[in-house]
Amino acid sequence: MSPAPIVHGGGITEAALQFGGAPSDWLDLSTGINPNPVILPDIPQSAWHRLPDRHRFDAASEAARGYYGSGAIPPLAVPGTQSVIQLLPRLLAPGRRVAILGPTYGEYGRVLRAAGFAVDEIADLDAVSAEHALLIVVNPNNPTGRVVAPDVLEALAKRFAVQDGFLLVDEAFGDTSPEASVASLVERHERLIVFRSFGKFFGLAGLRLGFVIASENIRSSFREWLGPWAVSGPALVIAAGLMGQDTSPISTAIMKRKQALDGVLQNARLALLGGTPLFTLVKHPEAVALQTALCRRHVLTRRFDYAPTWLRIGLASDEAADAHFAGALTQALREIAA
Repeated sequence: MSPAPIVHGGGITEAALQFGGAPSDWLDLSTGINPNPVILPDIPQSAWHRLPDRHRFDAASEAARGYYGSGAIPPLAVPGTQSVIQLLPRLLAPGRRVAILGPTYGEYGRVLRAAGFAVDEIADLDAVSAEHALLIVVNPNNPTGRVVAPDVLEALAKRFAVQDGFLLVDEAFGDTSPEASVASLVERHERLIVFRSFGKFFGLAGLRLGFVIASENIRSSFREWLGPWAVSGPALVIAAGLMGQDTSPISTAIMKRKQALDGVLQNARLALLGGTPLFTLVKHPEAVALQTALCRRHVLTRRFDYAPTWLRIGLASDEAADAHFAGALTQALREIAA
């Protein structure tokens, strides 16, 4: 039997059905997505009309190569990193073991267990052994924000090359932490794979776009498994346009939103455990009840079955949304304390 599906953030429709209101009435703080999507570049009519041509893939790949600093490695555009997570079992020989530095994004473990692999969720990299054919590190981590230094990851990449394995570093939240990225190291390490998300930082999660930075052999395998025209022409045009621009104003705006979020949480005297510029992880002894109380006020946050005292809270879009959240949070805390 396959592992049960994971309930992720962003389920506004389901939340509205349970707690009332239209989806548009809700404040969604359950995801780690820039709440202020960037202005889209012009998209030529041909991008909509024609199947995505080779030159569109090449342009997006070249822009991504410069943006991620991947050197000679042209990143492969994919329809969201979740699409290639689903394909990971094909990289491994049956019977090999997998290590995941956790707790972290749950889809890795779910997909690999469903494919029949033994998965060890490890709390420390010292637990990696010669039996592991794949090590997965989400860096910065979701939801804790833990960061593993690039030199540590490079040493692990060398180790896994010797033991005929792979090191996968998921940098979905890496746009605001470029100093932690190992994208530039991939050209020196054939068994190092980097996944990058496009939609989180640019606020365009609905575009379903990501990139794989890996050796030519690995990229070719993913390209074949995905099949032709896996990424839409408009998505490729948008990626090529945005990744070639100065993105520092986006980072600055995100940091201002993050400061506002943390200010609301600190004023409410919640314990901040960690996070990234796109979300904050908090601890409360009655986190499940707190999430429910917030839902009654049409504010959605993200809780975790494996950590019932945790809530992950994303960024609000502006000061009015900050005030909405602050008021709802105050009321919710009073409710569960009564």
